[in-house]
Amino acid sequence: MSLDKLSTALTASLQELKTQGRCKGDENIIRSIKPAADGYGPRYLLAHYGDREFLCMNSNSYLGLALHPQVIEAEERAAREFGTGPGAVRFISGTYEPHITLEKKLAFFHDREAAMIFSGAYAAVMGVLPQLIDADTVVLSDALNHNCIINAIRLARPARKHIYRHLDMGDLEEQIRFCFDQGKRLVVVTDGIFSMRGDYVRLDELASICRRFEEQFEQGIITVVDDSHGIGAMGQTGRGVEEFTKSRADILVATLGKALGVNGGYVVANRTVIEYLRETAPLYIYSNPITPAEAAAATQALTLLDSPAGHLLIKRMQGLTDRFEAGLRKLGFEILASPHPIVPLLIRDTRKTADLVHHLFDHGILATGLNFPVVPKGDEEIRFQISASHTEQDIDYVLNVLEDCLHPDK
Repeated sequence: MSLDKLSTALTASLQELKTQGRCKGDENIIRSIKPAADGYGPRYLLAHYGDREFLCMNSNSYLGLALHPQVIEAEERAAREFGTGPGAVRFISGTYEPHITLEKKLAFFHDREAAMIFSGAYAAVMGVLPQLIDADTVVLSDALNHNCIINAIRLARPARKHIYRHLDMGDLEEQIRFCFDQGKRLVVVTDGIFSMRGDYVRLDELASICRRFEEQFEQGIITVVDDSHGIGAMGQTGRGVEEFTKSRADILVATLGKALGVNGGYVVANRTVIEYLRETAPLYIYSNPITPAEAAAATQALTLLDSPAGHLLIKRMQGLTDRFEAGLRKLGFEILASPHPIVPLLIRDTRKTADLVHHLFDHGILATGLNFPVVPKGDEEIRFQISASHTEQDIDYVLNVLEDCLHPDK
């Protein structure tokens, strides 16, 4: 037995990915981080690039809490007390006091009866949706929903699945009408913030439409929102699209690994839903949880977020986002503006996108280019992500580098 024949087939598949422009290639390896100094934010040192320093403009750590001393101290303290790992899945011997404390705090933060943590937000979506979708369930999904939602629906195998046009509430309503008599339960699922674009669901409009038609389904309409990019980054107190749109989902999924700066995912809902998920979700039952130390760090990060200091971080992040967007407009770039710190710079050409990403890298800036088929042809972009750990000098430096690219002889 050998892997020779399989390797030949896999090599052909890899070559096809490269030809299609879908191959991610080698990953940058961060070997150390230099603290903020001299009016600039943290700088990253990469393996194989010596002492060159890089400004990170493609991180989901919107509030910079991953480097916050109180969050680090909380994780270190819990690691010394509970060790480095949970040692088992939760129903055997892997539930620790920091897990329970975090779940109670998450439920309180979101004004829900209960919360449940998973090893990651992807695992949370994959663990939650299939348990809510059965052979009598119809699913409606936004056309640009995240890969985790798409795969969770595939795994669930609903009675029917329909896709409504991205953020098109008129089409959503038409699709709901079309779903009458197709199943006992309708699940409407959407991202809160769409990570490729930074735009957001008008949850108030979506919820209003769903309420109007709820009686048409024997088991009602359930709204599920994955607001992983919204929590900590949208709303004055960081409660995401629910706060920003003054509405709420029936079931909310989010992450501890973006604005909160730690690791893991979670779901909040009423007590019955959470109890049911604990008993039925395989990705919860058969997978180790985040470590007790990570849970303690996430609790500290959530405490910081829900404080005046956290609200100032949100305000700072939003101000830097406004500064960056205004600077890009002044330079003549096309952007998709939104209240969220994801700032897509539309290039609309694959080669030009790649060239500009390389230009930024050569000037010590880490940014992510998104090309077809990750985004549709004509929507090629560079996705910048603003953080409260950035400074005005950082923002101005990026704008200057972009201006130099537009006017190399200036």
